[in-house]
Amino acid sequence: MKNMLITLCFSIAVFLTSTSPSWSGDFFKGVAAYKAGNYAIALQEWKPLAEKGHVSAQYNLSLMYALGHGIIQDHVYAHLWSNIAASSGHKNATANRDVIAKRMTASQLEKAQELARECVRKKYKGC
Repeated sequence: MKNMLITLCFSIAVFLTSTSPSWSGDFFKGVAAYKAGNYAIALQEWKPLAEKGHVSAQYNLSLMYALGHGIIQDHVYAHLWSNIAASSGHKNATANRDVIAKRMTASQLEKAQELARECVRKKYKGC
């Protein structure tokens, strides 16, 4: 049920996302790849955008980590990217972050929060 909720949130985010024209081509190439089940291409398109501060790409990365699509499932990194997207104003990221947090231990949550702070300090590079 929770995976379905996350997938639904992802689908809504994809259709309601407004993006900068300079980013839209790569972002939507990632959307098309994700929909086709080509998660490696989606990750390839979204990761650099997320590192440039693209909020929807950050949110979508969080979902990929949460679901293990094209990446090893990792709640720490799913929380990290949801947290960053939430702090940047993505409207679905807070709920997603909270669902992920319920699946984490206290030490995992602490690690995710520290990594998110470090990621922001580094301006999202190498996260």
